[in-house]
Formats: sequence, C-alpha cells, structure tokens
Amino acid sequence: MMAFEDRAIDVEPLIAGSALQRRIDELAEAIAKDMPPTMVVVGILTGSFVFVADLVRALDRHGLAPDVRFVQLASYFDGTESTGEVQVLGSLSGSFEGRAVLVVDDIQDTGRTLAMAKRILEDRGAKHVRTCALLDKPSRRVLEFQADYVGFTIPDVFVVGYGIDYAERFRHLPYIGQINGD
Repeated sequence: MMAFEDRAIDVEPLIAGSALQRRIDELAEAIAKDMPPTMVVVGILTGSFVFVADLVRALDRHGLAPDVRFVQLASYFDGTESTGEVQVLGSLSGSFEGRAVLVVDDIQDTGRTLAMAKRILEDRGAKHVRTCALLDKPSRRVLEFQADYVGFTIPDVFVVGYGIDYAERFRHLPYIGQINGD
C-alpha cells in the first residue's frame, strides 16, 4: 500500500523491472533490423520518458545512433480514463523531412495518441514512421491502429510505474504496477 493524499492506494507489481529490461533489449534488436542507424526517436511525453531513455541506450548497443526528440500529447490529464481527445501540449522541433522516425509511447490503448503522432510526423515530411508502445491494451482499442513494436500486452487494468503515473504519482517505481481498488 502507498499513501496518496490521505488514502491508501494498493499497487500490485505486474511486470518486474528485470522483465522490462529484457524485453526492451529484444525490442531494440528488432528495431535495429528494420530501421536505419540515424533514425529519429520521438518520445511521447510524459509517460514514455523512462522507456525512451532505456530504449535508446539499448538501440545504441545494437548499433543505432538515433536522434532523440519529444512531443507532449495528452488525453488522460489527471484521471484514469481517456477524455477521448488527444491534445498537443507542446511543439515538436526540428526537421523530419525524408527521415525514418520511431514514435515511442508508454501505453497503446485507444490507438488515438500513436495514430495522431504518426500523422503529425508524416505531415512534417517523415519518409518512414514506425510506432512502438511498451504496453498494449487491445481491449480498449477505439481506432484500428496497432503499434509496429509492442513490449507487453496487458489486460484492461490501470497501471503505474516506470514513468507511468496516476495523477502525477508513482512514475518513480522501477516496475509496472497495477492499481487495485481505486
């Protein structure tokens, strides 16, 4: 149990940190076979920041030297349910004209965020855009969109840790945990 604003939140480990690291290395190996060494990695803030950091280091171990950029897109804000509308909260700097790009997100559930990010990058002239999600919740899909690379498929539970938050809490956890009984 963890205290959260005068109430206890039960966070049960779902994916151990060691399992995350093994799977990230496997993803990097697969991505390295498909993408050029000088690709651009675009992380979707804020939840993907830990995953992006570990992924780009793993990509380096597999011979890639990606440029790293971030864009902030949001549909959850402070709740546990998507608002259904993805908003761009910041700008995406730099040129993508003719570049191979890998968009990285923490969770693919409705499909809206990754689809929007891919469309933005294609509109900015990216030659080739692939997508990667650490976690996938296919039961929540609203758009027919599937990430090219997926770390783990999980049930429809609310998760935290490894950069993923609940109302800006629990990002620090070194594993993926499931919130029980909210």
